[in-house]
Amino acid sequence: MNIRRPRLPRTRAGRRRLVQAVMAGCVLALLPSTWLYVSTSDRIGTTAQAPRREVAVVFGAGLWDGEPSPYLAHRLDAAAKLYRAGRIEVVLVTGDNSRKDYDEPDAMRAYLTRHGVPDRRIVSDYAGFDTWDSCVRAKKIFGVDRAVLISQDFHIRRAVALCEAAGVDSYGVGVAAKHDVTWYYGGAREVLAAGKAALDAGFEPDPRFLGPKEQGVTRASAAAR
Repeated sequence: MNIRRPRLPRTRAGRRRLVQAVMAGCVLALLPSTWLYVSTSDRIGTTAQAPRREVAVVFGAGLWDGEPSPYLAHRLDAAAKLYRAGRIEVVLVTGDNSRKDYDEPDAMRAYLTRHGVPDRRIVSDYAGFDTWDSCVRAKKIFGVDRAVLISQDFHIRRAVALCEAAGVDSYGVGVAAKHDVTWYYGGAREVLAAGKAALDAGFEPDPRFLGPKEQGVTRASAAAR
């Protein structure tokens, strides 16, 4: 089978148009990432800078043998630190429980209780299949209006932008992470995910599963008083 190789334009004008097209494509590809940085520039900080909020939202980041992955554990450590410092009252853990043998929220809850957060102060969202779903469900299902969001630094801007689009007044805590293969993969993935985030914020699709409203956050907040 003969496969023809793409040929560069032979004329100077043709090559110039090709370069212009490539540059335009790069600019368009980076526009969503630029939007994330610009729209969240004043809403990102550390645990020490986080404002006092009733609720913290921790996004799932995978399990290893049923336990939180190192990246997820770092997020949960930040939530526990904020709770112990009295900066939050309730932790909403949101993640994937799409099959019986994979349960991010329960693993997150167990980890938090081992690190000093009372079980009654933890609320589980079992249908946080992606960031947009988690943000919409936090607002529409759990009634969260304001929250501290916790994730790794390469993801937190997208989380803040999407939760803001979903109606949640958000401040993001970017958890530092070792710059290993996972970190670089996550950073590269965010360039593509930024495009989906822009579409989600613009068109506001319903999450994969919405369901009835739940009173877990309200009850947990009442227990804190």
